Amino acid sequence: MAALERVLLLVDRLAEQGLLLTHINVGGGLGIRYRDETPPLPSEYAEVLLRTLGNRTCKLLLEPGRVIVGNAGILLTRVEYLKEGGDRHFAIVDAAMNDLLRPALYGAWQEIVPVMKESDLLSQSYDVVGPVCETGDFLGKERALRRGDGGG
Repeated sequence: MAALERVLLLVDRLAEQGLLLTHINVGGGLGIRYRDETPPLPSEYAEVLLRTLGNRTCKLLLEPGRVIVGNAGILLTRVEYLKEGGDRHFAIVDAAMNDLLRPALYGAWQEIVPVMKESDLLSQSYDVVGPVCETGDFLGKERALRRGDGGG
């Protein structure tokens, strides 16, 4: 809210000069859960915005895109084979960075969940990678998967 408070100082200074703003765009503001975060509920965010706005009459505009659609999709993929290496193991899947660019582009964490019934086998750490011949073609690094979860 510090940014909004600074903008409101400017709004007040402009009003003193006779320039009345009719609206303020606060952008997205609401985060979504990627891993362990706990973003505020939309109602909590709205409450803080309105309290910060006080009795000013300008309208607040919001761009809540990610909070609405950010967790609305899934990528379903299949493990084609497992490649065992020295201290790294790879689960090669039939999806790639062209299907989900965020992990390859800037290391975004994406949850990886097996859809098959869990096996009794012990889990092992795998880098989940695609078949594209690029070093950045990964969907997740060092993920605990059971050998029975994949095709290998």
